[in-house]
Amino acid sequence: MSVDAASARAPDLVALRRGAEALAARLPGLLVEAERVAATVAQGVHGRRRTGVGETFWQFRVYQPGDDRRDIDWRQSARSRHLFVREQEWEAAQSVWIWCDTSLSMRFRSARDLPSKLERALVLALALAALLVRGGERVALVGSGERPRPGRSGLERLMRSLEPALARRESLPPPADLPRFAQLVLLSDFLEPPEALSARIAPWVAAGVRGCLLAIADPAEELLPWNGRVLFEGPEGEGRALVGNVAAVRTRYAELYRAHREEIERRVVRQNWRITRHRTDSTAETALLALYQLLAPEAVR
Repeated sequence: MSVDAASARAPDLVALRRGAEALAARLPGLLVEAERVAATVAQGVHGRRRTGVGETFWQFRVYQPGDDRRDIDWRQSARSRHLFVREQEWEAAQSVWIWCDTSLSMRFRSARDLPSKLERALVLALALAALLVRGGERVALVGSGERPRPGRSGLERLMRSLEPALARRESLPPPADLPRFAQLVLLSDFLEPPEALSARIAPWVAAGVRGCLLAIADPAEELLPWNGRVLFEGPEGEGRALVGNVAAVRTRYAELYRAHREEIERRVVRQNWRITRHRTDSTAETALLALYQLLAPEAVR
């Protein structure tokens, strides 16, 4: 790179750094918003209960071959023609790792009254963490080097870990050794090539890590609502494209966008992970509830 080229790029790098610092400065405010969202959703959920070792009753279910006969509840069975097993709630706290895409494409928003994809991802990451620690779970940010922690300290450490992550502008989660049966939550627009995402999560899939993905989109990315002659510029150095008549390419664009999204979903499901979608013109509460439900044990088995 020539000196002139490096000098020409300097203002852009300064602007990027300032943008990251400004967003990091907003994290405490985003945490307040996240806790409000989490509190709203918490009123409508009953915790991530699952069977396992514990003393709290969960439910009765019909006896199946292979069940221990000592688990049969004879009093409940006497009321029916079937044998019933008494299941207990698993009280051991799970560890959940969270990652947010901090790449430049996530800074996009098509209208001033909409949050950027990154702002929505940060709110949802913090809200999910707040909801999880309320239930006694442990949370950490992937790539932070921090161990998952419970309670308020876990939430605050995750928030502090997000500050340096904003400056790294990661478009894919960093490689990390996660314990078997851990849960991983990825929040991104997933505009990367599908094969790149598959390759990155493959080691976790092989290790038995259970993953949930939230694909965040701005409505303009799906609808391409502009008309006439429009100059498009890629946020990550992809260059510029002048389209003379946006309406003429809208149908083909929608087909390509849908094909990319479906290919991402197909690959994720094939790897036995789960994925859901969210648009920034929808409420954060609906996205958080959908993401929380994906983490339920019955959804990831």
